[in-house]
Amino acid sequence: MSAPTSAAVDEHPIRLDIAEGIARIRFNRPHVLNAINDAAVLALKAAVDQVAKDESVRVVVLSGEGRAFMAGGDVGRFHEAGRDAPKVVSAIIDPFHHAIVSLAAMPAPVIACLHGAVAGAGVSVALAADLAIAADDIKMTLAYTRIGTSPDGSSTFSLPRVVGLRKAMEIALLSDTVEAAEALRLGLVNKVVPAADLQAETDALAKRLAAGPTLAYGRIKHLLRASFNHSLSDQLNAERDAFIASAGTHDFAEGATAFVEKRAPRFEGR
Repeated sequence: MSAPTSAAVDEHPIRLDIAEGIARIRFNRPHVLNAINDAAVLALKAAVDQVAKDESVRVVVLSGEGRAFMAGGDVGRFHEAGRDAPKVVSAIIDPFHHAIVSLAAMPAPVIACLHGAVAGAGVSVALAADLAIAADDIKMTLAYTRIGTSPDGSSTFSLPRVVGLRKAMEIALLSDTVEAAEALRLGLVNKVVPAADLQAETDALAKRLAAGPTLAYGRIKHLLRASFNHSLSDQLNAERDAFIASAGTHDFAEGATAFVEKRAPRFEGR
């Protein structure tokens, strides 16, 4: 049997599956370690837009097919573009950034399920997620300086907030590889598990979140992400407004009732 052509393997560069409140977005260019090209980024934007509009979605899982989560931008595509590289890069970055903003803004928690190579834009996506579970085989590198450029995908926003400015400078300027134990120590990921257990651990977390108070999750995401731009007084006012809004929901009433009745709550995301 002959090997699949490039067109065949790229027919669905992003896979989207929505079931039982969990949206799974999967990078699907394993022959190039899921590197992002023009078609893949447009498919990513479309998938994220679809998820953002779907009120049944209670949690989002980002993952990669094959041997890697995602190895960044498709450098072969940039090389092929030659003098048109700025135009090609712009066409990729704009929808990529749209997807990053949408993931951050949606109320559903976003989990990055990481394995193998997590490089360049792959690091940006991992940092943009709300939580990250990693296999013990991950190798993270921001990598942009290796091709003579600066980062995109919000990594210059997220990285110093996660690891501090001095360490962020080291990671971004030197493009050294960060392996699983160090990624966990730095807070780049929340948990490291054996590679064989990654899917099961991710599914367990996704199901736990999907069963939770998703309206409250959305307010928590917004409060935490906005806190860096707020004064203490502004943040307290935002917390007050969010708590009062939550107090009018079905989930709040259910949570309070379950607490008094000494039973587990049954949240519905309303």
